[in-house]
Amino acid sequence: MLSRTADHLYWMARYIERAENMGRVLEVTYSMSLVPNAAESEAALWLPALEISGNVDEYEAEYGDINAANVIHYLAMDPNNPSSIYTALRNARENARAVRVAMTSETWENINALWIEFQQFNGQDLAKNGLREFCDWVKARSHLFRGVCFGTMLRDDAFSFVRLGTFIERADNTARLLDVKYHLLLPEQEEVGGAVDYYEWSAVLRSVSAFQAYQKIFSDTIVPWRVAELLVLRRDMPRSLHACLDEISPILDQLSGSRHTECRRLSGELHARLRYGKMQDIFQQGLHEFLSDFIDSNNILGAEIQRAFLSINPS
Repeated sequence: MLSRTADHLYWMARYIERAENMGRVLEVTYSMSLVPNAAESEAALWLPALEISGNVDEYEAEYGDINAANVIHYLAMDPNNPSSIYTALRNARENARAVRVAMTSETWENINALWIEFQQFNGQDLAKNGLREFCDWVKARSHLFRGVCFGTMLRDDAFSFVRLGTFIERADNTARLLDVKYHLLLPEQEEVGGAVDYYEWSAVLRSVSAFQAYQKIFSDTIVPWRVAELLVLRRDMPRSLHACLDEISPILDQLSGSRHTECRRLSGELHARLRYGKMQDIFQQGLHEFLSDFIDSNNILGAEIQRAFLSINPS
C-alpha cells in the first residue's frame, strides 16, 4: 500500500475516535456540572476538560476566562481548535475523500453523511440547549463508522491502518482522562467516598462506557483505585490501555512482517508492561507518573508509526 493512502486511512480513524472522545469528555463534565457542590467554581469544573485536550494556553489566549459556554464552544465547534469535534470531523472527512477508492462505498457514504449531518449543529448554543443530544449523536456516528468499516472492509492493510489509528488515539484519550481525574480532581483524603466523589467517578466510568462493567466485575462501591485498575490493566474492558495494546501490537507485527521496526519494539514493550504489570506496583511508582510516561510513550509510538509506514507529515 502507498504510504500516502495508509496515512489518510490512519488519520481518518484517529480523527473519528478523537471526536468521539471529546464528546465523552464534554458529556462527563456537563453531567458533573449538574451535581450540587461538584466544584468550588465553574472554572474549576471545566478546567479538566481543557487539560485533557492539552489546549489550556491556547484557550486562555483566545477566550480568557474559563466558563461553561466558552469551553463547550471551544471543544465542540471552534474551527481554530485542532482538538475540537468540528476540526476532527472535518479532517476525518477530508482524509476519507482523498482515498475513497481504498475503502468501501458504504464507508465513504457513512463518513460523508456524518459531515453533512453535522452542519445541523452549526450556530446552535450547545451550552444552553442540546449538549447531551449533541454528544450522543457524535458517539452514535462514531460507533456507526466503526461498524460499517468492520462489516464491509476487506481484511487487508487498509483495514489494519484504520484499526491502528483507532486504538492509538483511544489509548491516548483514556490515559489523559484518567490522569486528569486523579491528578487534578481527586478530593482530599478525608473526602474520598463522599456523595460528590461517587458521582464524579460514576461520571468518569460512564464517559468510557464502563459503569456496568465496573459493577459486574467488582460488585462494590466505586472507589478510585479500582476505576484505575479497570481502565489500565483489565484487558476485557474495551477502552482500557491493556485492551488497546492488545489490538495495536498484533497489527504492527502483521504490518512489519519480517522487518524489525522500532514501532514494533515499542508496542511490544508497552504491551508487556500492561500485560504483566500489577496495580500495586503502579501505585507505588505513582499513577500520575505512570500515566504521564504512558502518554509520552504512546506519542513516541505514534511518531514511529508515522516514520515507518506513513508519509512524513501527519494529515
